[in-house]
Amino acid sequence: MLQQTQVSRVIERFEAFVARWPSAPALAAATEGEVLAMWQGLGYYRRARRLHEAAKACVARFGGEVPVRAAELVTLPGVGRYTAGAVASIVHGERAAIVDGNVARVLLRVHGRAVDPAARSTQDWLWSTAQELVERASNPAALNEGLMELGALTCTPRTPRCDACPWRTRCIAHRDGAVDRIPAIAPKAARPTVHWETLVMRDARGLVLEQRSDRGLWAGLWQSPTIEHATADSVGAFEPHAAWPGVHGIVEAGAFTVVTSPRRVHFRVWIAKAPPRIARGWHRVPDDALVAHAMSNAMRRVLETASCVRPTGGARATRSRAASGSRRTPVPAAAVRPAARGRSSGRSRREG
Repeated sequence: MLQQTQVSRVIERFEAFVARWPSAPALAAATEGEVLAMWQGLGYYRRARRLHEAAKACVARFGGEVPVRAAELVTLPGVGRYTAGAVASIVHGERAAIVDGNVARVLLRVHGRAVDPAARSTQDWLWSTAQELVERASNPAALNEGLMELGALTCTPRTPRCDACPWRTRCIAHRDGAVDRIPAIAPKAARPTVHWETLVMRDARGLVLEQRSDRGLWAGLWQSPTIEHATADSVGAFEPHAAWPGVHGIVEAGAFTVVTSPRRVHFRVWIAKAPPRIARGWHRVPDDALVAHAMSNAMRRVLETASCVRPTGGARATRSRAASGSRRTPVPAAAVRPAARGRSSGRSRREG
């Protein structure tokens, strides 16, 4: 849960998750839908799927117990070399190395290596060097935790606190005044922008949702019916009534952009009253069942945007209650994050 997610957000979910599934066999017996629903709000849902698969592997291959050796841990779905080394060394005292971004930065600066930490040759050197250290350490757990903490709190990417570093007298980067040039991070490729149209429909019977495919962005999660443009050129020509035949009174509610790891996704949100008969692949989900349908944070923002206007038919709806005088269309609390309110501004937000 802590991978790429703030501690404050994890704390909210961790205790409830572990209380529901306190062991690998208990988690393995759950359905994927149940696991994804409990994971809501943390983003990066692939982690939840891998955790579920790892629990099943523990049951199938390790008698329901989580293995203790790094060589066995790394065979579990979603467990890489770093996670395996951290668990094996910190929990079980094995002389197993760990290398994350913090450790890599410390080692490269101490040794004065102005290279890209992501390069294969650099990774080989980092793991070899880290293993040499852990082999010589009297306490592998303390060494690995110390390296991580040193990088996280002292040898930081920007404005490192060299005066508080216990290795400053041996650090080549500090000696040569090259701290700000090490590591030599390769420039990131520009994220492409994709354009999605999404239609929020609800009535007294609930929200109309569809499930994404089991591949690609937000795989397997639920969303309001969404059309993804093949090219940016098709955005201007988009006609919602032609795209969603049989749905009447469609109006635009707002737009926003979220930033994901591979791309930027620009959402344009439309609203309408749910038709008496819904299309194949759509599902009418009652309000009290929404909590069991896992949605991405981006889709929750779609519902927030839709709640700012009401479907009236005819001209486009205005963006806010203050501008239009319209009453807010109620959206169940189970479907919307409580933190955000009001108008969608179109600003970018990084989402999982």
